[in-house]
Amino acid sequence: MNDPGEAAGPRRLPAVDALRGFALLGILVVNSAQMMSPWEAEGFRDPGATPVDHVAVWLVTALASSKFYLLFSFLFGYSFTLQADAAERDGGSVTARFLRRSLGLVLLGLAHAVLLYTGDILLAYGLLGPILLGARRIAPATAVKAAAWIYGVFGAVLLALGALTAAVNEPEPVPHGAVARAVAAYRGTAGTVVGENLDRLPLTFAAALLMAPGVLAAFLLGLAAGQRRLLAPGGVTRARLRRTAALGLAVGVPGAVFFASAAQGPLHDRWHLLGIAVGTLTAPALSAAYACLLLLVPASPRGERVRRLFVPAGRLALTNYLGQSLVVMCVATAYGLSLYGRLGAAAVLLLALAVYALQLALSTVWLRRFRHGPAEWLLRAVTLAGRPGGPRTPRTPEPAS
Repeated sequence: MNDPGEAAGPRRLPAVDALRGFALLGILVVNSAQMMSPWEAEGFRDPGATPVDHVAVWLVTALASSKFYLLFSFLFGYSFTLQADAAERDGGSVTARFLRRSLGLVLLGLAHAVLLYTGDILLAYGLLGPILLGARRIAPATAVKAAAWIYGVFGAVLLALGALTAAVNEPEPVPHGAVARAVAAYRGTAGTVVGENLDRLPLTFAAALLMAPGVLAAFLLGLAAGQRRLLAPGGVTRARLRRTAALGLAVGVPGAVFFASAAQGPLHDRWHLLGIAVGTLTAPALSAAYACLLLLVPASPRGERVRRLFVPAGRLALTNYLGQSLVVMCVATAYGLSLYGRLGAAAVLLLALAVYALQLALSTVWLRRFRHGPAEWLLRAVTLAGRPGGPRTPRTPEPAS
C-alpha cells in the first residue's frame, strides 16, 4: 500500500506510484469477483454461469489471480528502503517507525477483514513486514537467493500436493450448504455481514499464512531492487526491461492458461490444485512482465500521459484499496444493494472497471488539494507517532521516471 516515510524524502518516485496504481486495478478485479460471488469465494466453479460469465471469470483467473498481490508485495519491500532512508535523514529510529507502521497495518487489516472483506492483505503485510528489518543489511544478491529458495520450496510442495490430488482423482464436493449460508448472511443485515466475517476470521489468518511465502519472497526481491534503486530514473535500461518482459511472458502466459483451465475449465476438477501450483510458480514471471511493460510505456508524450494516469491512484493506494472494498461490499451486501450472488462475472468485471475509473478521477482531484489520503494520513500518524505535516500539497513538478 502507500508508504509513510516515502513522501518524507525530497522527491517521490513516479515509477513506484505508477506501478502501485496499476496494481490496484488487478487487486480490485480479483477481490470484487470474490466479494460478489459465493462460488469464487469458496474456490469453486459457478454451476449457473453463462458462457459470457465463464469467459470473464476465466480471463480474471488467468490474467490477474495471484499476480498483483505479488507486485504489491514487491513494491512494499522496495518502499521499505525508501522509508528507512527517510527515517535516517530525519534522525528517527527505523526500527521504531516500522514496527509502529506494522502495528497500524495489522489493526487496519483486522478492521478491514471484520467490517468489509475477509480476503485482506494488510494483515499479512503487518505481520510479515518486520522481517524486512532483520533483512535490511543483507546484500541484494543474498536477498534474491533467499527469495528464490523460499518461493521454490513453497512451489515444490504445492506441485507435489497438486500431483497427488490429480492422481487420486477425487475432487472436493461442491459446498452448496456453505454457499447458501453465505448468501443468507451477506444479504441479511449489517449484523449478519459482520457475523459472517467474524466466522471467517480464522480463514483470514490461514490465508495470510498460505500467502506468506509468496509475500515474503516478493518483499525480499523488492528490498534488493530498492537497494539497487532499480525504479529510480536511470536505474534499469530499456533493453533489460524488454528482456525481462519477454521472458516473463514466455513463462507466465502458459502457466496462467493452465491455471485458469484447471480452475475454471475445460480441464477436470481433479487438476484444480495442480493448476494452482503451476499458477503460483509462474505468477512472479507474469507479474514481472506486467511491471516491465508499464515501465516501457513512457517512451513518448502519449506514453508519459498513460504512466501519469496511474500515479495519483498509487499515491493514495491504501485509501483506494479500502475504498474499493467499501464500494463493492455496499453493492454486494446488506450494507447497500444486497446483490451478493446475483450478478454474473461479466457484470462484476464491468463494475470493477467502473469503480477503478472513478478512483483514478477522484485521486487526481484529491491530490490537487491534499498531500495524503485519509488512510495514508492515519497510518503515517501511527508511523511517526505524531501528527503528519500540513494537508496541502505543494505544487512542485514530479520527476520523470
